Amino acid sequence: MDSGLVPSMGSIGDCYDNGQMESFWARMQVELLNYKRWNTRLELANAIFEYLEIFHNRQRRHSSLGMLSPIEYELRHTNNQARGQAS
Repeated sequence: MDSGLVPSMGSIGDCYDNGQMESFWARMQVELLNYKRWNTRLELANAIFEYLEIFHNRQRRHSSLGMLSPIEYELRHTNNQARGQAS
């Protein structure tokens, strides 16, 4: 391609190539974007950053982690590894 862009790896009509991202955007819509209106794009950008870095990545419970927050999951994993090495 002249533009240097690479097309999506998914086939036409394949719903599985972006399902995880669509699920994420839907969750963010419900948990953040439907919650209020922002006066400026900067306020919205800051709210999205805070949602991602503070809430979603650190506090929100994830079904893929056994309904633990990422912090709880990491602490349990680290503690279990430390116990295993100490034995």
